[in-house]
Amino acid sequence: MKYIIIIVIVLLALFFVGLFTRRKHTAIIQRLENEKMQIQHYPIFEELTKVKALNMNGQTEEMFEHWRNMWTEVIDVHVIKIDSMLFDAEEYIDRFKFKKATHVEREIEQYIEKCEQSKNQIIHELDELIGSEEKNRIEIEQLKEQYRSARKTLLAHQYSFGPALSSLEKLVEQITPKFDEFVNLTQEGNYLQAREIVLALNSESQNLFHLLNEVPTLLTEIQTKIPNAIHELRNGQREMEEQSFYLRHLELTEYLDKLEAELETLKKQLANLEVSIVAPRIEEINDEIEHYYDLLEKEVLAKNYVDKNCDHTFTSLNEVLKVTKEVSNETVYVQNSYHLSEKEAEIPKLGLKQLEVIQKRYELLVSRVREEKSAYSSLQEELIEISEEIERIKDEQEQFSNRLKNLRIDENKARAQLDSLRKLLQDTDRQLNKANIPGIPEEMDARIEEAEEQLFIVMQSLQEVPLNMHLVHSNLQNAEKCIQEVNSHAKEMIENVMLIERMIQYGNRYRATNQRVHQLLLDAEEAFHQYRYIKALEDAAAAVEAAEPGAIKRIEELVQEEMYAKSQS
Repeated sequence: MKYIIIIVIVLLALFFVGLFTRRKHTAIIQRLENEKMQIQHYPIFEELTKVKALNMNGQTEEMFEHWRNMWTEVIDVHVIKIDSMLFDAEEYIDRFKFKKATHVEREIEQYIEKCEQSKNQIIHELDELIGSEEKNRIEIEQLKEQYRSARKTLLAHQYSFGPALSSLEKLVEQITPKFDEFVNLTQEGNYLQAREIVLALNSESQNLFHLLNEVPTLLTEIQTKIPNAIHELRNGQREMEEQSFYLRHLELTEYLDKLEAELETLKKQLANLEVSIVAPRIEEINDEIEHYYDLLEKEVLAKNYVDKNCDHTFTSLNEVLKVTKEVSNETVYVQNSYHLSEKEAEIPKLGLKQLEVIQKRYELLVSRVREEKSAYSSLQEELIEISEEIERIKDEQEQFSNRLKNLRIDENKARAQLDSLRKLLQDTDRQLNKANIPGIPEEMDARIEEAEEQLFIVMQSLQEVPLNMHLVHSNLQNAEKCIQEVNSHAKEMIENVMLIERMIQYGNRYRATNQRVHQLLLDAEEAFHQYRYIKALEDAAAAVEAAEPGAIKRIEELVQEEMYAKSQS
């Protein structure tokens, strides 16, 4: 019983699967039937009747017959074949032969696709033919109007086209047969070939109008504007040469002769309608002519500059030469009193040598101006270089002259600084002597002696002849550093002595009750009388701190107030 139930279930499952698959294939067959009906009932023949409005000759008639045959084959062959295959497919589905049904369905789809392609091809070619006829009819009228306009332009403005007139007329005449050819092709029903004629005419028409616009403009450049510019350049060159301008370096005559010959070539090329060659060359020639105008103007401006600044440069040269000689003499005089480095002493001599070279360059420039065989542009560049070099030497000599003048000022400042340092050292020594201290340590005496020695070195360097200010400044720096250190150490030592005394006085009150404080104060007093103030300060501070922590800070504040009061008094 169990196996029977399983078999029944399997059979039922297969039955339902079969029903589902059959329904699926039935839907496919229905879709294919609908697609076949759309093709079968598409009004192709009604579309083809549009062709009858055209001339049913030649290409049009051939295409019409071709389309009708194509669609007849679709209806009478392919559609009947599709009907047969649909019947076979339905039979296979009824018998549950789904594999064969699938194969037939694919063949039907391929046939339907072929029919659809044939339909689309007919519609596309039909639209193209009818569209070509309509476009041809509209565009040919426009082209005829353009053609008539071109002929009128040629007839009315023959002079404007010069040697290119005959070529343009030939070009226009070559267009006329194509209009006749278009009419013949249209009458013969060859609308697509006529379309090609229209496109060719449109291209030729655009080219013709481009030539009609460009040729007169280019011819005016070749026959009028450029020759006028050549004439102006020749006249300008002649007038400038009569005014002593040297223009050979521009090679203007050679260029203009070559350009006149080239204009004849360009005219021939224009006569052959080679506009694509002539137009860019004309533009280049105009740029070249403009460049020569700029060069001539540059020579005029250069001459004005040379005429205006030549004498001024000569005056500046003499002035700087005079100043440099004075600086040279001053240097010799100053060297009797002050030492100058070899490099510094050579500055005026080097300036005189450079001015001598510049003087020769200037004389050569003046001779070139008088000879009138040099371009003013190059003379201007040379004159500018000479002027700049003169200004450089002038600045250099003025700076050196100021340096010489400052030597006396520097000497006076050095002597004043020496007096100031000597006074500071004396004040330091007086403060040490006035201070209530047991004596001065050997280290401080050594520092004072070293400071006095540094002062002596400065005095010796100030007495040298010639005076070396670099050495003086160096010695002054050493002396100032040494004396400042002595002064600082002296103030520190005096303050330490006052601190020691105040700490010992403060600590005396604890001697009787604190043996350690008593011993530290004894050590401090011993070091104090031996001029060992740092050791004495350390022992006294330790004693006070042991007796009363924090008391040192109050003592230091009291001592600083006392020191300040003394300094103010």
